[in-house]
Amino acid sequence: MKKKIVAATGCPTGIAHTFMAAEALQKAAEKLGVEIKVETHGQVGIENALTAQEVKEADGVIIAADKDVQADRFHGKPLIDVSVAKGIKEPEHLIEQILQGKASVYYASDYDGAKQETDQESTTKGNNSKWVHTVYKHLMNGVSHMLPFVVGGGVLIAISFLFGIYSADPDHEQYNEFAALLKEVGGLGFSLMVPILAAFIAESIAKRPGMVVGFIGGLLASQGGAGFLGGILAGFIAGYIIILLQKLLKGLPRSLDGLKSIFLYPVLGIFLIGIIMKPIIIPVTGLNEGLMDFLASVQSTNPLLLGLIVGAMCGFDMGGPFNKAAYVTGTMLLAEGNLYFMAGVSAACIAPPLIIAFATVIFPKYFTKEERNAGAVNFILGSTHITEGAIPFAAKNPIVVLPIIMLGSSIAAILTYLFKVQVPAPHGGFLVLPVVTGAFQWVLAILIGSLVGALIYGFSRKKAAQK
Repeated sequence: MKKKIVAATGCPTGIAHTFMAAEALQKAAEKLGVEIKVETHGQVGIENALTAQEVKEADGVIIAADKDVQADRFHGKPLIDVSVAKGIKEPEHLIEQILQGKASVYYASDYDGAKQETDQESTTKGNNSKWVHTVYKHLMNGVSHMLPFVVGGGVLIAISFLFGIYSADPDHEQYNEFAALLKEVGGLGFSLMVPILAAFIAESIAKRPGMVVGFIGGLLASQGGAGFLGGILAGFIAGYIIILLQKLLKGLPRSLDGLKSIFLYPVLGIFLIGIIMKPIIIPVTGLNEGLMDFLASVQSTNPLLLGLIVGAMCGFDMGGPFNKAAYVTGTMLLAEGNLYFMAGVSAACIAPPLIIAFATVIFPKYFTKEERNAGAVNFILGSTHITEGAIPFAAKNPIVVLPIIMLGSSIAAILTYLFKVQVPAPHGGFLVLPVVTGAFQWVLAILIGSLVGALIYGFSRKKAAQK
Protein backbone atom coordinates (compact mmCIF):
# COMPACT_ATOMS: atom_id res chain seq x y z
CA MET A 1 0.00 0.00 0.00
CA LYS A 2 1.32 3.43 -1.00
CA LYS A 3 2.47 5.78 1.72
CA LYS A 4 0.51 9.03 1.88
CA ILE A 5 2.13 12.41 2.48
CA VAL A 6 0.59 15.87 2.60
CA ALA A 7 2.57 19.05 2.08
CA ALA A 8 2.20 22.83 2.19
CA THR A 9 4.38 25.27 0.29
CA GLY A 10 4.57 29.07 0.46
CA CYS A 11 7.01 31.87 -0.30
CA PRO A 12 6.85 35.58 0.61
CA THR A 13 5.81 36.77 -2.86
CA GLY A 14 3.63 33.73 -3.56
CA ILE A 15 4.46 33.87 -7.26
CA ALA A 16 7.15 31.36 -8.21
CA HIS A 17 8.93 29.55 -5.32
CA THR A 18 5.60 28.33 -3.93
CA PHE A 19 4.66 26.47 -7.09
CA MET A 20 8.19 25.35 -7.98
CA ALA A 21 8.46 23.63 -4.58
CA ALA A 22 5.03 22.02 -5.07
CA GLU A 23 6.02 20.71 -8.50
CA ALA A 24 9.37 19.42 -7.22
CA LEU A 25 7.68 17.52 -4.36
CA GLN A 26 5.09 16.02 -6.72
CA LYS A 27 7.76 14.81 -9.15
CA ALA A 28 9.86 13.36 -6.33
CA ALA A 29 6.84 11.57 -4.83
CA GLU A 30 5.99 10.05 -8.21
CA LYS A 31 9.57 8.83 -8.58
CA LEU A 32 9.56 7.29 -5.08
CA GLY A 33 6.11 5.73 -5.48
CA VAL A 34 4.50 7.88 -2.78
CA GLU A 35 1.04 9.44 -2.87
CA ILE A 36 1.23 13.18 -2.15
CA LYS A 37 -1.08 16.18 -2.07
CA VAL A 38 0.51 19.62 -1.98
CA GLU A 39 -1.35 22.69 -0.75
CA THR A 40 0.03 25.98 -2.11
CA HIS A 41 -0.07 29.33 -0.30
CA GLY A 42 0.37 31.72 -3.22
CA GLN A 43 -0.49 35.37 -3.70
CA VAL A 44 -4.04 34.43 -4.75
CA GLY A 45 -4.57 32.50 -1.50
CA ILE A 46 -4.70 28.81 -0.61
CA GLU A 47 -5.07 26.42 -3.53
CA ASN A 48 -5.49 22.63 -3.52
CA ALA A 49 -6.43 22.92 0.17
CA LEU A 50 -5.88 19.91 2.43
CA THR A 51 -8.97 18.50 4.14
CA ALA A 52 -9.02 17.34 7.75
CA GLN A 53 -9.52 13.77 6.51
CA GLU A 54 -6.47 13.94 4.22
CA VAL A 55 -4.31 15.22 7.08
CA LYS A 56 -5.64 12.46 9.34
CA GLU A 57 -4.82 9.72 6.82
CA ALA A 58 -1.34 11.07 6.02
CA ASP A 59 1.76 9.21 7.16
CA GLY A 60 3.68 12.48 7.41
CA VAL A 61 3.69 16.18 6.58
CA ILE A 62 6.20 18.35 4.72
CA ILE A 63 6.11 22.12 5.17
CA ALA A 64 8.38 23.88 2.67
CA ALA A 65 7.52 27.49 3.37
CA ASP A 66 8.91 30.87 4.40
CA LYS A 67 5.55 32.08 5.71
CA ASP A 68 2.82 30.90 8.07
CA VAL A 69 0.87 27.95 6.58
CA GLN A 70 -1.27 27.16 9.66
CA ALA A 71 0.90 24.34 10.99
CA ASP A 72 -1.23 23.72 14.11
CA ARG A 73 -3.68 21.58 12.08
CA PHE A 74 -0.87 19.01 11.70
CA HIS A 75 -0.75 18.39 15.48
CA GLY A 76 0.43 14.88 16.31
CA LYS A 77 1.82 14.14 12.83
CA PRO A 78 5.45 13.41 11.86
CA LEU A 79 6.48 16.70 10.25
CA ILE A 80 9.43 18.15 8.34
CA ASP A 81 9.56 21.96 8.41
CA VAL A 82 12.06 23.58 6.02
CA SER A 83 12.48 26.66 3.85
CA VAL A 84 10.76 26.77 0.46
CA ALA A 85 14.21 26.67 -1.20
CA LYS A 86 14.86 23.21 0.30
CA GLY A 87 11.52 22.07 -1.09
CA ILE A 88 12.81 22.98 -4.54
CA LYS A 89 16.35 21.62 -4.15
CA GLU A 90 15.92 18.51 -1.94
CA PRO A 91 12.37 17.13 -2.46
CA GLU A 92 13.45 13.47 -2.54
CA HIS A 93 15.48 13.84 0.66
CA LEU A 94 12.49 15.40 2.47
CA ILE A 95 10.16 12.59 1.42
CA GLU A 96 12.73 9.95 2.36
CA GLN A 97 12.99 11.46 5.84
CA ILE A 98 9.26 10.86 6.29
CA LEU A 99 9.48 7.31 4.88
CA GLN A 100 12.46 6.43 7.11
CA GLY A 101 10.71 7.71 10.25
CA LYS A 102 13.21 10.53 10.81
CA ALA A 103 10.56 13.26 11.10
CA SER A 104 9.74 14.61 14.57
CA VAL A 105 6.14 14.59 15.77
CA TYR A 106 4.69 18.09 15.63
CA TYR A 107 2.75 19.56 18.56
CA ALA A 108 0.47 22.58 18.19
CA SER A 109 1.62 25.81 19.87
CA ASP A 110 -1.14 25.69 22.49
CA TYR A 111 -0.57 22.04 23.44
CA ASP A 112 1.30 21.38 26.70
CA GLY A 113 1.12 17.59 26.95
CA ALA A 114 4.27 17.02 24.95
CA LYS A 115 6.22 20.09 26.04
CA GLN A 116 8.84 18.06 27.85
CA GLU A 117 9.37 15.83 24.79
CA THR A 118 9.74 18.75 22.40
CA ASP A 119 12.13 20.50 24.77
CA GLN A 120 14.33 17.38 24.83
CA GLU A 121 14.19 17.12 21.03
CA SER A 122 15.14 20.74 20.55
CA THR A 123 18.22 20.36 22.77
CA THR A 124 19.39 17.23 20.94
CA LYS A 125 18.82 18.76 17.52
CA GLY A 126 20.63 22.01 18.24
CA ASN A 127 17.79 24.30 17.27
CA ASN A 128 19.70 27.49 16.54
CA SER A 129 19.10 27.17 12.80
CA LYS A 130 15.45 26.28 13.42
CA TRP A 131 15.04 29.38 15.62
CA VAL A 132 16.52 31.57 12.86
CA HIS A 133 14.17 29.98 10.30
CA THR A 134 11.19 30.59 12.61
CA VAL A 135 12.06 34.28 13.00
CA TYR A 136 12.57 34.55 9.24
CA LYS A 137 9.22 32.84 8.63
CA HIS A 138 7.41 35.34 10.90
CA LEU A 139 9.13 38.25 9.12
CA MET A 140 8.34 36.89 5.65
CA ASN A 141 4.71 36.34 6.60
CA GLY A 142 4.55 40.10 7.16
CA VAL A 143 6.41 40.86 3.93
CA SER A 144 4.15 38.47 1.97
CA HIS A 145 0.97 40.29 3.06
CA MET A 146 2.61 43.71 2.69
CA LEU A 147 3.75 43.29 -0.93
CA PRO A 148 0.32 43.59 -2.64
CA PHE A 149 -0.23 46.94 -0.87
CA VAL A 150 3.24 48.13 -1.91
CA VAL A 151 2.90 46.97 -5.52
CA GLY A 152 -0.72 48.10 -5.99
CA GLY A 153 -0.23 51.46 -4.34
CA GLY A 154 3.22 52.04 -5.87
CA VAL A 155 2.11 51.31 -9.44
CA LEU A 156 -0.93 53.64 -9.12
CA ILE A 157 1.34 56.43 -7.84
CA ALA A 158 3.72 55.74 -10.73
CA ILE A 159 0.88 55.93 -13.28
CA SER A 160 -0.16 59.31 -11.83
CA PHE A 161 3.30 60.63 -12.81
CA LEU A 162 2.44 60.02 -16.47
CA PHE A 163 0.26 63.13 -16.25
CA GLY A 164 3.19 65.15 -14.92
CA ILE A 165 5.31 65.17 -11.76
CA TYR A 166 3.07 67.86 -10.21
CA SER A 167 -0.20 66.54 -11.66
CA ALA A 168 -1.61 65.86 -8.17
CA ASP A 169 -0.91 69.39 -6.92
CA PRO A 170 -4.11 71.49 -7.22
CA ASP A 171 -2.07 74.72 -7.21
CA HIS A 172 0.10 73.68 -10.17
CA GLU A 173 -0.69 74.13 -13.87
CA GLN A 174 -0.04 70.37 -14.43
CA TYR A 175 -2.92 69.48 -12.09
CA ASN A 176 -5.13 66.65 -13.33
CA GLU A 177 -8.09 65.42 -11.30
CA PHE A 178 -7.73 61.78 -12.38
CA ALA A 179 -3.98 61.81 -11.64
CA ALA A 180 -4.69 63.30 -8.21
CA LEU A 181 -7.17 60.47 -7.52
CA LEU A 182 -4.60 57.86 -8.58
CA LYS A 183 -1.97 59.37 -6.31
CA GLU A 184 -4.36 59.65 -3.36
CA VAL A 185 -5.60 56.06 -3.62
CA GLY A 186 -2.12 54.70 -4.34
CA GLY A 187 -0.74 56.71 -1.43
CA LEU A 188 -3.28 55.11 0.91
CA GLY A 189 -2.17 51.65 -0.22
CA PHE A 190 1.47 52.61 0.28
CA SER A 191 0.78 54.15 3.71
CA LEU A 192 -0.53 50.79 4.96
CA MET A 193 2.80 49.09 4.20
CA VAL A 194 4.26 49.27 7.72
CA PRO A 195 1.03 48.55 9.68
CA ILE A 196 0.27 45.51 7.49
CA LEU A 197 3.86 44.27 7.85
CA ALA A 198 3.68 44.53 11.65
CA ALA A 199 0.17 43.04 11.82
CA PHE A 200 1.07 39.88 9.92
CA ILE A 201 4.39 39.35 11.68
CA ALA A 202 2.38 39.38 14.91
CA GLU A 203 -0.33 37.18 13.33
CA SER A 204 2.29 34.59 12.42
CA ILE A 205 3.49 34.52 16.05
CA ALA A 206 0.18 34.73 17.95
CA LYS A 207 -2.55 34.19 15.34
CA ARG A 208 -5.54 36.56 15.11
CA PRO A 209 -5.17 38.29 18.53
CA GLY A 210 -1.62 39.24 17.59
CA MET A 211 -2.71 40.82 14.30
CA VAL A 212 -4.79 43.51 16.00
CA VAL A 213 -2.00 44.54 18.37
CA GLY A 214 0.58 44.36 15.57
CA PHE A 215 -1.48 46.66 13.36
CA ILE A 216 -1.66 49.32 16.09
CA GLY A 217 2.08 48.94 16.77
CA GLY A 218 2.75 49.33 13.04
CA LEU A 219 0.61 52.47 12.89
CA LEU A 220 2.53 53.95 15.82
CA ALA A 221 5.83 53.14 14.06
CA SER A 222 4.62 54.56 10.74
CA GLN A 223 3.20 57.79 12.18
CA GLY A 224 6.21 58.27 14.47
CA GLY A 225 8.66 58.06 11.55
CA ALA A 226 10.22 54.76 12.66
CA GLY A 227 9.27 53.30 9.26
CA PHE A 228 10.07 49.79 8.17
CA LEU A 229 12.47 48.99 11.04
CA GLY A 230 9.90 50.18 13.56
CA GLY A 231 7.26 48.05 11.88
CA ILE A 232 9.39 44.92 12.22
CA LEU A 233 10.02 45.63 15.89
CA ALA A 234 6.33 46.38 16.50
CA GLY A 235 5.29 43.11 14.85
CA PHE A 236 7.56 40.93 16.97
CA ILE A 237 6.80 42.83 20.19
CA ALA A 238 3.04 42.60 19.55
CA GLY A 239 3.18 38.88 18.83
CA TYR A 240 5.07 38.09 22.01
CA ILE A 241 2.86 40.43 24.08
CA ILE A 242 -0.08 38.20 23.13
CA ILE A 243 1.91 35.02 23.87
CA LEU A 244 2.69 36.48 27.32
CA LEU A 245 -0.96 37.42 27.92
CA GLN A 246 -2.06 33.93 26.90
CA LYS A 247 0.25 32.45 29.54
CA LEU A 248 -0.83 34.95 32.23
CA LEU A 249 -4.56 34.47 31.56
CA LYS A 250 -4.37 30.69 31.21
CA GLY A 251 -5.85 30.16 34.68
CA LEU A 252 -9.18 31.73 33.71
CA PRO A 253 -12.12 29.34 33.14
CA ARG A 254 -12.54 28.04 29.54
CA SER A 255 -16.00 29.63 29.49
CA LEU A 256 -14.21 33.00 29.33
CA ASP A 257 -12.19 32.12 26.17
CA GLY A 258 -14.53 34.24 24.04
CA LEU A 259 -14.10 37.20 26.40
CA LYS A 260 -10.31 36.85 26.21
CA SER A 261 -10.28 36.97 22.41
CA ILE A 262 -12.74 39.83 21.92
CA PHE A 263 -11.97 41.96 24.96
CA LEU A 264 -8.93 41.16 27.10
CA TYR A 265 -6.32 40.49 24.39
CA PRO A 266 -7.11 43.56 22.25
CA VAL A 267 -7.56 45.97 25.19
CA LEU A 268 -4.51 44.85 27.17
CA GLY A 269 -2.45 44.20 24.04
CA ILE A 270 -3.07 47.63 22.48
CA PHE A 271 -2.39 49.30 25.83
CA LEU A 272 0.92 47.43 26.25
CA ILE A 273 2.13 47.98 22.66
CA GLY A 274 1.45 51.70 23.12
CA ILE A 275 3.48 51.85 26.33
CA ILE A 276 6.38 49.85 24.85
CA MET A 277 6.49 51.48 21.39
CA LYS A 278 6.38 55.13 22.48
CA PRO A 279 9.93 55.27 23.96
CA ILE A 280 11.29 52.98 21.22
CA ILE A 281 10.07 55.13 18.31
CA ILE A 282 12.53 58.03 18.80
CA PRO A 283 15.82 56.01 18.61
CA VAL A 284 14.44 53.74 15.84
CA THR A 285 13.37 56.82 13.86
CA GLY A 286 16.91 58.16 14.15
CA LEU A 287 18.32 54.80 13.03
CA ASN A 288 15.83 54.62 10.16
CA GLU A 289 16.69 58.12 8.93
CA GLY A 290 20.41 57.41 9.28
CA LEU A 291 20.06 54.26 7.17
CA MET A 292 18.12 56.17 4.49
CA ASP A 293 20.71 58.94 4.39
CA PHE A 294 23.59 56.44 4.23
CA LEU A 295 22.06 54.53 1.30
CA ALA A 296 21.21 57.76 -0.51
CA SER A 297 24.78 59.04 -0.06
CA VAL A 298 26.38 55.76 -1.24
CA GLN A 299 24.02 55.81 -4.21
CA SER A 300 25.38 59.19 -5.38
CA THR A 301 29.02 58.96 -4.23
CA ASN A 302 29.82 55.32 -4.99
CA PRO A 303 27.34 53.80 -7.48
CA LEU A 304 29.87 51.07 -8.37
CA LEU A 305 29.95 49.74 -4.80
CA LEU A 306 26.18 50.05 -4.32
CA GLY A 307 25.44 48.37 -7.67
CA LEU A 308 27.83 45.55 -6.83
CA ILE A 309 26.16 44.95 -3.44
CA VAL A 310 22.60 45.20 -4.78
CA GLY A 311 23.38 43.01 -7.80
CA ALA A 312 25.11 40.36 -5.71
CA MET A 313 22.25 40.26 -3.18
CA CYS A 314 19.52 40.03 -5.86
CA GLY A 315 21.38 37.41 -7.90
CA PHE A 316 22.64 35.27 -5.03
CA ASP A 317 19.38 33.60 -4.01
CA MET A 318 16.82 34.98 -6.51
CA GLY A 319 13.76 35.54 -4.35
CA GLY A 320 15.35 34.31 -1.11
CA PRO A 321 16.39 36.25 2.02
CA PHE A 322 19.20 38.30 0.41
CA ASN A 323 17.10 39.17 -2.62
CA LYS A 324 14.16 40.13 -0.39
CA ALA A 325 16.39 42.30 1.82
CA ALA A 326 17.46 44.35 -1.22
CA TYR A 327 13.91 44.51 -2.59
CA VAL A 328 12.31 45.55 0.69
CA THR A 329 15.00 48.22 1.18
CA GLY A 330 14.09 49.50 -2.28
CA THR A 331 10.40 49.72 -1.44
CA MET A 332 11.24 51.41 1.86
CA LEU A 333 13.30 54.07 0.05
CA LEU A 334 10.56 54.39 -2.57
CA ALA A 335 8.13 55.31 0.20
CA GLU A 336 10.63 58.01 1.26
CA GLY A 337 10.63 59.45 -2.28
CA ASN A 338 13.94 57.89 -3.43
CA LEU A 339 13.26 56.54 -6.95
CA TYR A 340 16.89 55.73 -7.81
CA PHE A 341 17.61 52.82 -5.46
CA MET A 342 14.62 50.78 -6.67
CA ALA A 343 15.77 51.19 -10.28
CA GLY A 344 18.98 49.26 -9.51
CA VAL A 345 17.15 46.61 -7.50
CA SER A 346 14.63 46.07 -10.32
CA ALA A 347 17.41 45.84 -12.92
CA ALA A 348 19.27 43.28 -10.79
CA CYS A 349 16.07 41.22 -10.34
CA ILE A 350 15.17 41.30 -14.05
CA ALA A 351 18.65 40.27 -15.25
CA PRO A 352 18.93 36.62 -13.95
CA PRO A 353 16.09 35.11 -16.03
CA LEU A 354 17.23 37.11 -19.07
CA ILE A 355 20.79 35.76 -18.63
CA ILE A 356 19.38 32.24 -18.85
CA ALA A 357 17.04 33.10 -21.73
CA PHE A 358 19.76 34.74 -23.87
CA ALA A 359 22.20 31.90 -23.14
CA THR A 360 19.72 29.29 -24.43
CA VAL A 361 19.18 31.36 -27.61
CA ILE A 362 22.86 32.18 -28.31
CA PHE A 363 24.18 28.68 -27.42
CA PRO A 364 21.19 26.40 -28.23
CA LYS A 365 23.16 23.19 -28.88
CA TYR A 366 24.57 23.19 -25.34
CA PHE A 367 21.10 23.07 -23.77
CA THR A 368 18.49 20.31 -23.85
CA LYS A 369 15.14 20.85 -25.55
CA GLU A 370 13.48 21.13 -22.13
CA GLU A 371 16.03 23.78 -21.06
CA ARG A 372 15.53 25.75 -24.29
CA ASN A 373 11.77 25.78 -23.68
CA ALA A 374 12.33 26.95 -20.10
CA GLY A 375 14.75 29.58 -21.43
CA ALA A 376 12.06 30.99 -23.74
CA VAL A 377 9.68 31.30 -20.78
CA ASN A 378 12.39 33.20 -18.90
CA PHE A 379 12.11 36.06 -21.41
CA ILE A 380 8.55 36.60 -20.12
CA LEU A 381 9.45 36.05 -16.47
CA GLY A 382 12.41 38.43 -16.60
CA SER A 383 10.46 41.12 -18.43
CA THR A 384 7.86 41.09 -15.65
CA HIS A 385 10.35 41.15 -12.72
CA ILE A 386 10.01 37.47 -11.75
CA THR A 387 13.57 36.45 -10.86
CA GLU A 388 12.82 32.87 -9.86
CA GLY A 389 12.79 31.53 -13.43
CA ALA A 390 16.58 31.22 -13.23
CA ILE A 391 16.51 28.96 -10.16
CA PRO A 392 16.21 25.54 -11.92
CA PHE A 393 19.34 26.34 -13.98
CA ALA A 394 21.27 27.63 -10.97
CA ALA A 395 20.24 24.59 -8.89
CA LYS A 396 21.88 22.20 -11.39
CA ASN A 397 25.32 23.79 -10.99
CA PRO A 398 25.21 26.55 -8.34
CA ILE A 399 29.01 26.90 -7.98
CA VAL A 400 29.30 27.97 -11.63
CA VAL A 401 25.92 29.58 -12.36
CA LEU A 402 25.37 31.73 -9.23
CA PRO A 403 28.58 33.82 -9.62
CA ILE A 404 27.70 34.41 -13.30
CA ILE A 405 24.18 35.56 -12.39
CA MET A 406 25.51 37.78 -9.58
CA LEU A 407 27.99 39.37 -12.03
CA GLY A 408 25.30 40.04 -14.66
CA SER A 409 22.92 41.47 -12.06
CA SER A 410 25.69 43.68 -10.62
CA ILE A 411 26.55 45.09 -14.07
CA ALA A 412 22.87 45.88 -14.68
CA ALA A 413 22.53 47.60 -11.28
CA ILE A 414 25.82 49.55 -11.58
CA LEU A 415 24.92 50.90 -15.04
CA THR A 416 21.43 51.82 -13.80
CA TYR A 417 22.93 53.92 -10.99
CA LEU A 418 25.52 55.46 -13.33
CA PHE A 419 22.73 56.42 -15.78
CA LYS A 420 20.72 57.89 -12.84
CA VAL A 421 17.56 56.03 -13.86
CA GLN A 422 14.44 56.56 -11.72
CA VAL A 423 11.80 53.84 -11.31
CA PRO A 424 8.75 54.94 -9.28
CA ALA A 425 7.03 51.51 -9.29
CA PRO A 426 8.11 48.67 -6.95
CA HIS A 427 7.28 45.87 -9.42
CA GLY A 428 6.13 45.14 -12.94
CA GLY A 429 9.40 44.92 -14.88
CA PHE A 430 9.19 46.35 -18.39
CA LEU A 431 5.42 46.86 -17.98
CA VAL A 432 6.18 50.07 -16.07
CA LEU A 433 8.55 51.49 -18.73
CA PRO A 434 6.17 54.39 -19.53
CA VAL A 435 6.73 55.80 -16.02
CA VAL A 436 10.50 55.18 -15.86
CA THR A 437 12.75 58.25 -16.08
CA GLY A 438 15.57 57.16 -18.38
CA ALA A 439 13.67 54.15 -19.74
CA PHE A 440 16.06 53.60 -22.69
CA GLN A 441 19.14 53.69 -20.44
CA TRP A 442 17.45 51.32 -17.99
CA VAL A 443 16.68 48.73 -20.68
CA LEU A 444 20.20 49.16 -22.07
CA ALA A 445 21.74 48.57 -18.61
CA ILE A 446 19.68 45.40 -18.13
CA LEU A 447 20.49 44.10 -21.62
CA ILE A 448 24.24 44.70 -21.17
CA GLY A 449 24.27 42.91 -17.80
CA SER A 450 22.13 40.07 -19.16
CA LEU A 451 24.18 39.57 -22.34
CA VAL A 452 27.50 39.59 -20.48
CA GLY A 453 26.12 36.97 -18.08
CA ALA A 454 24.60 34.96 -20.94
CA LEU A 455 27.88 34.83 -22.89
CA ILE A 456 29.88 33.69 -19.85
CA TYR A 457 27.22 31.10 -18.96
CA GLY A 458 27.02 29.87 -22.57
CA PHE A 459 30.80 29.48 -22.84
CA SER A 460 30.84 27.60 -19.51
CA ARG A 461 28.24 25.16 -20.90
CA LYS A 462 30.28 24.81 -24.09
CA LYS A 463 33.45 24.07 -22.11
CA ALA A 464 31.62 21.52 -19.97
CA ALA A 465 30.21 19.83 -23.11
CA GLN A 466 33.67 19.63 -24.71
CA LYS A 467 35.08 17.97 -21.59
